[in-house]
Amino acid sequence: MMYAVSKRVVGAVARSVYRPKIIGAEKVPTTGPVILAPNHLAVLDSFIVPLVLPRPVAFLAKAEYFQGKGFKGGLSKWLFSSLGAIPVERGRGRAAMEAIGAAEEVLRSGGAFGIHPEGTRSPDGRLYRGRTGVARLTLNTGAPVVPVALTGTDKLQPRGTKVPRLAKVTVRFGDPLDFTRYSGMEASLPVLRSITDEIMYAISELSDQEYVDKYQKPGAAAAA
Repeated sequence: MMYAVSKRVVGAVARSVYRPKIIGAEKVPTTGPVILAPNHLAVLDSFIVPLVLPRPVAFLAKAEYFQGKGFKGGLSKWLFSSLGAIPVERGRGRAAMEAIGAAEEVLRSGGAFGIHPEGTRSPDGRLYRGRTGVARLTLNTGAPVVPVALTGTDKLQPRGTKVPRLAKVTVRFGDPLDFTRYSGMEASLPVLRSITDEIMYAISELSDQEYVDKYQKPGAAAAA
């Protein structure tokens, strides 16, 4: 109930002010487990994807967003909690694995889960090598992966700014990718790498970003 109300209110305001362009939303399954894999340009990315889709989408979020004090901290906690975010402590391998476990629960219950394969925001607008957490999720749950390309969010909220600016934002969804042919091969690192690279290629085709074949710094959404 909280999610629905928050999404309706926040979504209505965001769409009226920013008017995001949405392409291919019909490609996202309306029921059943699905993994949404967007590129990552700004903090707001994890809000934008759920707000433009009719079904709930859970994302990982830094634990700090749930731990603030005062009015600002309370507002942050309410916003992230009401939009279905899953808190995770960055820099702790065990915490990251626990977060992936929580993501698997969402998917096994038939929900939608969003994960940024890059693990953290791009510092320069380019697309960086994906981490294999997304591959583990699809193999462990059988959920298809929908690649997502966000453009303009780095202009909407540049690094170091707290208040979003007016900017043109486009959200483009690709065709679902099915990796059930690799079922039973969850322990194979080459398979995990191959799946992740296929997902990153699909994102790059949608976003037209320059691809950089190296990792960004480890992030909360990554499981190496």
